[in-house]
Amino acid sequence: MPEFKLPDVGEGLTEAEIVTWKVKVGDVIEINDVVVEIETAKSLVELPSPFAGEVTALLVPEGETVPVGTPIIRVGAEEPAAAGGAPAPQPGASSGTPAPEMEIDLSNPAASGGGEGESLVGRNKADRGPTRRARHGAGAAAANRQAQAAFEPGAAPPVEEETDEEPVPARSVVDRPGVEEVAQQPSRDQASTRALAKPPVRKLAKDLGVDLTTLTGSGPQGSITRDDVQAAVGSTQAEEVAQRPSRSQPATGERETREPVKGVRKMMAQAMSQSAFTSPHVTEWVTVDVTATMQLVERLKARRELREVKVSPLLVLARAVLLAMRRTPEINSFWDDAAQEVVYKHYVNLGIAAATPRGLVVPNVKDADSLSLVELAIELGELTATARQGKTQPADMAEGTFTITNVGVFGVDAGTPIINPGESAILCFGAINKRPWVDEATGEIVARDVTTLALSFDHRHIDGEKGSRFLADVAGLLQDPASALLF
Repeated sequence: MPEFKLPDVGEGLTEAEIVTWKVKVGDVIEINDVVVEIETAKSLVELPSPFAGEVTALLVPEGETVPVGTPIIRVGAEEPAAAGGAPAPQPGASSGTPAPEMEIDLSNPAASGGGEGESLVGRNKADRGPTRRARHGAGAAAANRQAQAAFEPGAAPPVEEETDEEPVPARSVVDRPGVEEVAQQPSRDQASTRALAKPPVRKLAKDLGVDLTTLTGSGPQGSITRDDVQAAVGSTQAEEVAQRPSRSQPATGERETREPVKGVRKMMAQAMSQSAFTSPHVTEWVTVDVTATMQLVERLKARRELREVKVSPLLVLARAVLLAMRRTPEINSFWDDAAQEVVYKHYVNLGIAAATPRGLVVPNVKDADSLSLVELAIELGELTATARQGKTQPADMAEGTFTITNVGVFGVDAGTPIINPGESAILCFGAINKRPWVDEATGEIVARDVTTLALSFDHRHIDGEKGSRFLADVAGLLQDPASALLF
């Protein structure tokens, strides 16, 4: 029967975590129905199915990370054997020729959903309404899956017959006569069926490195117990592991907890370490009176063409960065260490660092330098909204040329940001606060809107003069937005 293998959804990723199954065993799906949500090293992605039929097995549990190419779901029923033990041929297919598998293009991020959480190719099964049909046959594999439901919450429940009546809750496996005998019968599917064991027993086996499929269970319905696992490795080691406190339920007085680093956080850690220890960072700071910028923001909010989008000081800063790059193009270049060349980009993919529950992501606005102020406001709004939902696709984070990180939203004045790999500079935007400021014209101390900017740049090819000029230009545009007419 067809097995859907974990694909590479782009950017040469090698593994992904199964986050949420959107279907369960017994569901009937169509091609392009969304079946699972995965987390790659860069984002959450919804995967549509390339197969149609009944879901017969979920091969990877939620929370497990598996390599690309691993079978994750099985769709379609086992074909009944013909007389003499030979498998029955597929209708309309020649003998010995397997039916070709249907394929979909998963290299296109749009195929996995994006934007405001909508899937452009894949669709959720819920959009078609619930669909169930009767299971074919009562083989040992089906009975084993029914028995598994009694031991693992969320495992495949027994499938009811399709009927127009109200659904009746599934009974426990112990109420079904004959299940134990059927489950213990030998079958060619038994090797591919998961061993019966409760979640705590599975965790103990995983910690001890015990393969549950090699054990003979002594519990009900042939399930594997803690004693079975402990007997396989020796009681002393097993007791030590069993007494370790769970990370999700800390023991009283626990002094340490451990959390695996994976997905977006793992990618972020690797990227920041690589950048910090390969690019010689220099950081410069400037404190700016942005009262005129705040007044401009209020005027822009009243503009008819900007009433439907978010207008903030970040929008004005982004525009100032794009204008300042015209005088200092080195800021929008990067050092190619392998070729020993400086690569100048004649376009700006403006990245905006966004903190999400799964870690830091930096989606970017493609060709931001070619957009009008209204278009830039729309793109920034969509970019940040998608990032907060955790739906940013890998393509949206690729090929950035310059990044702005806005720590001001947390009330932080400034920081020393680390350059994103493949770029040469990053600008940190601090909080805007009312502060006492000396009016240069009158010499009086007045209350003004003030912020701090910090620019980190790669000192291998951007010297202090170029970095300082760029930072001064950005600060000047925020202090006097009308000076943008000079660029």
